[in-house]
Amino acid sequence: MTWTLPDPMLTTPVPRPDLPPRAAAEPKWDGYRAQLARRADGVLLRSRQGTDMTAAFPEIADAALAQLPGDTGLDGELVVWEGERLAFERLQQRLARRRGAGAAAAARTWPAHLVVFDVVRLAGADLTPWPYARRRAALETLFADTPLTAPFTLCPSTTDPATARDWLTWTSAGLEGLCFKRLSEPYRAGARAWGKYKVRVTTEAIVGAVTGTPAAPRTLLLGRYDGTGRLRYTGRTVPLARTATAALAGALAPAVGEHPWTGRTFTAGWGSRDLLEVALVDPQLVVEVDVDV
Repeated sequence: MTWTLPDPMLTTPVPRPDLPPRAAAEPKWDGYRAQLARRADGVLLRSRQGTDMTAAFPEIADAALAQLPGDTGLDGELVVWEGERLAFERLQQRLARRRGAGAAAAARTWPAHLVVFDVVRLAGADLTPWPYARRRAALETLFADTPLTAPFTLCPSTTDPATARDWLTWTSAGLEGLCFKRLSEPYRAGARAWGKYKVRVTTEAIVGAVTGTPAAPRTLLLGRYDGTGRLRYTGRTVPLARTATAALAGALAPAVGEHPWTGRTFTAGWGSRDLLEVALVDPQLVVEVDVDV
């Protein structure tokens, strides 16, 4: 039996959220959260966990020295744009080339941008006690009056529900969802004070292989048929819950004879060289999956 699936674009989105009262919405980008400090002794670009990423992104450090006032701190999202979308895998590859000539070459090949959504220090003044609305006004003034140019980009912000809902159509370009920030909220370092909404859709896919065994699958490797009838690999699920493993165990059968993925290898993740040990299964079972886009 061959299953015919709907067009990949015909997916079912989950209901969209309402904008909370007295709050602003910002796009949530597919990148790395990063804090940038322009100090008297140079520049520091670090991750939310405190990892120093300055050497890995020399174009950001150079722009900070050239454009930012002294003793200024920004909060934002590092992204890499490729073609018509944000390419998270390129960002991961940038971090793998952490310093020196490799970092400089990677910056020329896959230049990064810092999408700035907050200013926490400006020309020596601590802005963290200020409410979000006041910090946002200062950030917009900084971009307009300095002015800041690429690789710095001002993150959009809105209090208009219709505009926020429209942003949710940008998922194909690399938007993951929305962040909600109270207009009166000060900047709280390390605190989870923002509301977040991640765009998810439900769609169908065919199980072509598993990690573990067909009788006890740990993850599912999924595929969809293209226009020529070829089963294309589309991705792997997160580790299955015990209830899902039990439900699938009786529905999966080991592949017998030729399989569309015979001889193919699968890596553990984007940019990884680690290969998965998989068991091919008879590609008959269609599952509905909830996808974080």
